[in-house]
This record gives sequence, C-alpha cells and structure tokens, in this order.
Amino acid sequence: MSEDIKEDRMESADRTHFGFHEIARNEKVGLVRSVFDSVAPRYDLMNDLMSGGVHRIWKAALIDWLRPTAHMELLDVAGGTGDVALGFRKAGGGKATICDINEQMVSHGRDRAMDHGVFHGINWCVGDAENLPMPDCSVDAYTIAFGLRNVTEPQKALMEAYRVLKPGGRFLCLEFSHVVIPWLAEVYDRYSFSVLPQLGHWVGKDRGAYQYLAESIRKFPQQAELASMMQNSGLELVSWRNLTCGVVAIHSGWRL
Repeated sequence: MSEDIKEDRMESADRTHFGFHEIARNEKVGLVRSVFDSVAPRYDLMNDLMSGGVHRIWKAALIDWLRPTAHMELLDVAGGTGDVALGFRKAGGGKATICDINEQMVSHGRDRAMDHGVFHGINWCVGDAENLPMPDCSVDAYTIAFGLRNVTEPQKALMEAYRVLKPGGRFLCLEFSHVVIPWLAEVYDRYSFSVLPQLGHWVGKDRGAYQYLAESIRKFPQQAELASMMQNSGLELVSWRNLTCGVVAIHSGWRL
C-alpha cells in the first residue's frame, strides 16, 4: 500500500460528519452537545410540532415491541426527555436508568418527570453512549430513541450496548430512517429541509440546530446497513420494523 493511500485513510479515520459537513472526529461531541443545549427547553414542543404528535405513537410502538415486565431492568440511552423510560414504567417495567451525554437534556427530563409526579423507579445519569458508566451484563434491555445518529462512532455504541446487556437481553433502536416509497421520500425531503428549519427558527429559536437534525437523518445508515452493524457488534436475531413507510424504523437484536 502506498504512503499516499495510507495517509488518506488515516485522515479519513480522523474525520466524521456533522450533518452534511465534514469535521474532525473529536469535534462532534461538542457540536452535538451545543445543539441539544440550545433545543432542550423546547425539545418536547418541537417534537410534537415536527411530527404532528406521531413521535408518541412511534415511542409507544417501541415499548409495545419490548413488552416490559416488572423484573425487567432498562437502560435508556440518549433518553434525556424521559419519554421512553416513563412509558416503560407505565407499561409495567421495572427499574429504569436514563443515560444522556447532554446535561441540559437530563436536567430537563428529570424536571419533567417530577412535574408528572414520578420520583421513584428511574435513575438519571450523564454519560457517553460510546463509554457507558454501567457494568458488564447489567441490564435486561437497552433502548435508544433518536440518539444513535448523533453518536460519533455508532459501531462503538452498539458494542457498548452488547457489553452492558445480560445474556438474553434485548436491544431496541428507534431512529429516523429511509422512506421506502419514492414519492413520499420526495415530499419528506421537501418538508425536512424547508419546514423543519423554519419551525426551528420560529419556535426553537435555533434554525441551524434543526437544519443539522434534518441533515443527520440523511447521513444515517439505511435499515439493512444498521442491521449489519448490529450483527457486527455481536447482537443476534436482528430484525427491524418500518413505521410510517420508513420515516422511522425500530431495530431489534438480542444478546444470546
């Protein structure tokens, strides 16, 4: 292998994407944190406006597929809003831990849970999906909703998910994906790159943050590619379900 090719590969390994922009790999965490610091106070409102409230149906589908039980312990990563953990508990699940890299999101989610009278059964922590503050084989279920695409190295996060799951534990990822109907994909693209940033400007007070969110969706792996990444992390019995024609998808895998 020539020295030029080696150098190109080293440079590529040190680069990643932030939306459609190429950046140094070590810059992404700080940039993503700044996005969610900005949107945290209005994050729930913006989710309702952007999806017409459908995000709640998507999260309910995630919980339904998980089938919580009282003896099931959940780790919800990138779950600062608390939606998934609260839904898990309401559906009969056991103890839940929410881990999010963004302290502002954790604070907002904790306050929201307290406003709803939830004081027990949920723990909150600030931590990185690529280096979870959890022991090996410590949880029965791992969920991540609309967070994996913001991770600098998704493959490393998947390997961490495998590490913390108990044998027999289950991984579920809910994420924006790739629309499977061509005409709808065109409509969705127009909506994403015109309406979403404008909503971000009017309501979220940060057009750039929602421009990034639209771009990050397009850079995320398609359904089959994400399934392959999960298998490479050690997860087995991998499958997925498209929701709303692939606007989002739920991926499932098991540590056997």
